[in-house]
Amino acid sequence: MTRNRLLFICTHNAARSQMAEGYLRSRYGERFEVFSAGTEVSAVSPYAISVMREIGVDISGHRSKLLKDFSGVEMDVAVVVCDAAKSACPFFPWAKETIHATFRNPKEFSGTDDQIRAGFREIRDEITGWIDHYVAGNS
Repeated sequence: MTRNRLLFICTHNAARSQMAEGYLRSRYGERFEVFSAGTEVSAVSPYAISVMREIGVDISGHRSKLLKDFSGVEMDVAVVVCDAAKSACPFFPWAKETIHATFRNPKEFSGTDDQIRAGFREIRDEITGWIDHYVAGNS
């Protein structure tokens, strides 16, 4: 069985795209070859690592990657998960299909550690719900 190649794209490749990559690989890895990248590089968010671990997905070994590292690499689908990346790269010539599935920026969360973690959980649940819906519609 040939696996579809899917790339999640976000600005910093630190939280949303990392959570999406980890979940899709963990849950549907037999059907998808999955990657993530950003228009800029940063560190993977400790909050993202923590909330993914809560659902049994380990992204602690992930690293932030630049979108340009995937230039010329053919993908079946590119999924842009934030508005900033959508503005910076509205067209991906190496992807057969581009989907814009925007999720809130977790950097906007403030407050106590528990409040920030709760915000990351909300985004995680939105992303995993979107992925489950996407996969169900492409079965």
